[in-house]
Amino acid sequence: MLKAYKYRIYPNKEQQIQITKTFGCCRFVYNQILSYRKNQYETEKKSMNKTSCNNYCNQVLKPQYEWLKEVDKFALTNAIYDLDSAYQKFFREHSGYPKFKSRHNHRKSYTTNFTNNNIAVSKSSIKLPKLRQVKAKIHRKFTGLIKSATVSQTPSGKYFVSVLVEIEHIALPRKNKSVGLDLGIKDLLITSDSKKYKNPKTLRKYEKKLAKAQRELAHKQKLSRNREKQRIIVARLHEKITNIRKDYLHKISHEIISENQVIVSENLQIGNMMKNHNLAKSIADVSWYELTRQLEYKALWNERQYIKVDTFFASSQLCSCCGYKNPKTKDLSVREWICPKCSTNHDRDINAAKNILAEGLRQIA
Repeated sequence: MLKAYKYRIYPNKEQQIQITKTFGCCRFVYNQILSYRKNQYETEKKSMNKTSCNNYCNQVLKPQYEWLKEVDKFALTNAIYDLDSAYQKFFREHSGYPKFKSRHNHRKSYTTNFTNNNIAVSKSSIKLPKLRQVKAKIHRKFTGLIKSATVSQTPSGKYFVSVLVEIEHIALPRKNKSVGLDLGIKDLLITSDSKKYKNPKTLRKYEKKLAKAQRELAHKQKLSRNREKQRIIVARLHEKITNIRKDYLHKISHEIISENQVIVSENLQIGNMMKNHNLAKSIADVSWYELTRQLEYKALWNERQYIKVDTFFASSQLCSCCGYKNPKTKDLSVREWICPKCSTNHDRDINAAKNILAEGLRQIA
């Protein structure tokens, strides 16, 4: 199995200059190849593959621009491969046509490949091509074959390296338990075992602080040093909100995967739900997609079954005891209701989670 281990790195001034050069060269090569491919198709109706693009870079761009030889060659090759992947995605999935990269984008990265022990992790540093030993915080150890390393810089100015490793993964022990999950806004997650995970509302907590920082940024003079300082303050706030949210979601997903063998949840159309402007901010803050994404890959790693029931399954309207359908529960303000048929008192969310679990088990059977 391929796994990535992400570490924070602390490059010195010289190393920072080299990393910045590599970011710039990768962006330049990406844009030049995109322009060349576009021109070739428009004038001669020729399509190019990644090999011919790489040859164009080595035979035309590098002799013309000598400074391209100062950076890691694998970084430039991977930039070309990334462009080719963007083209393949455009043709297969009909996503947007590849765009030119801007120097004003503050999220930067490049990928280098492992060869002749050019990447190595020690107790307090990481060896990288063209950078040599870079000071790092090694908080997790691994044993396996290193495949590649991706150096990145966040908008707040922090540097990270993500080391891709081929390792043997040991799955968690099997469990004889199943759970249904109902995703919500008042409570982030409600299980069929009547357990409720509270919604931390991270964005709401920092909303006023973020608004104030963004107002101050808007009043700064463009291209000034003070504007750049304020931009970093805003970026750090966004980063803090993201980190708090992701940390909480990882803890929840790990707990659910550790305790259950079969996990069933809703397949929500989040994009359509975001069109409701009264709930859009709350839906974005709660990060349902990120939670389901984590459950999906952790279930795959640990030999669990993760099932998503149909979007139009009426989980909130059905009685989990007798199956009676109550159309009145379509109203979101109805939090509790009594079944007219079997007189069972239902909590809306727990009842929905039980119905989701029953539907998932029915699909397995």
